[in-house]
Formats: sequence, structure tokens, C-alpha cells
Amino acid sequence: MENVIVTIARQYGSGGKTIGEMFAKKNSINCYNREILRMASDESGIDEKLFNQADEKLKSSPLFGITKKVYKGELIPPESDDFVSNDNLFNYQAKVIKELAQEESCVMIGRCADFVLRDNPNVVSVFVHAPKTYCMARALERSSLGWKEMEKFIAKTDKYRGDYYRYYTGREWNDARNYDLCLDSSKLGFDKCVEEIEAYIKIRFREMLEPV
Repeated sequence: MENVIVTIARQYGSGGKTIGEMFAKKNSINCYNREILRMASDESGIDEKLFNQADEKLKSSPLFGITKKVYKGELIPPESDDFVSNDNLFNYQAKVIKELAQEESCVMIGRCADFVLRDNPNVVSVFVHAPKTYCMARALERSSLGWKEMEKFIAKTDKYRGDYYRYYTGREWNDARNYDLCLDSSKLGFDKCVEEIEAYIKIRFREMLEPV
């Protein structure tokens, strides 16, 4: 069996990242999140700080959320003035995502991985969501912010994730049609979300994979 890659997109506070990590640990595979930035830095030779700063630059752009720069797979060469542009930083992240998918079964959190790997037949794309009150309660457990502040923070974070996804994919981040599975973590709980992903893989690929 070839590699199976699980991509996780998630609302803030829904526990999607935790679910992805739990799935990876249970199946003895790697889970990649911000590690992809370091790997993209190593791959390109571009300072990792620029990858970390790219998100903030996009957030501050007045056109972000309106314009699109749909990823097509190209890399901008080092001699170009746009070599360290935000778009090329994304291109290198995508390159790393594709290479990892070729090398191993793994879980990938965010980074539009479902879109980058859309032509890979062994990708299982998952969107984890939950009601606002559930996401708020979970987020407040891990923060000193008050209710109103957290409410604004979550709204801003999810808006950015939606804008980021639309910018690089041309698709809507929270559209169920973009994913194989949409899981409400408030109804299932984290353990059962993991079980649902495993059950889907077992049915789709007609065998239990150990490790996946």
C-alpha cells in the first residue's frame, strides 16, 4: 500500500490540531505543522524568519481576502526579485508537502495541504469544526483572555484562515465539498474523531493500515 496522507483543516478551538496529533501518535506516523516552515527554509535557503513573517505580511495587506494567487506548482528562481515573495514562500512550503507525501504516511495540519495534494489519490482531507460556544470554552481554558477578547480573536483567526485558503486555492475554506470528512468535534469528542478518520481509511482503502 502506498502512503496515506491525512490533511487537517480546522476552526480555531475545535481541537483539529490535537485530533491530528492523536491520530498520528496512535498510528506511529509523523504530524507536520509549523515544521514545514523550517523544512521549506532548508529546501530554499531562505531565512526561516521570512516564512514566519509571511503570515503577518499577508494579514496586513489591504488586498488580502479580496485577491487570489491560486497555487499552480511553480517555483520562482533565485535570480528573480520575487524569490522571497510571500507567494514563493508558499510555493516552497507546497514543495515540501508534496515531497513528504511521496516519502511517508503522515498527518499535515493546515497549509492548504488538501489543495496542494489534490491530485494525490491517497489523500484523506478532513475539516474539523464545532459550534462557537464549544470553541470559545476550549480556547478560554488555555488563555487569560476574557470572553469578548477571545470572541474577537477567534473570529479574526478563522477569517484569516479562510482568506489564506481562498487566496492560494480559489476555494472557500469552510465549504464541505472541499473535504472527504467534516467532523464536529463537540459531538464526537477527540477520540471518536480519530476513530472516524481510521474507519473512513479502512473503508476507502479496503484494509486496516498499521501504521497508516
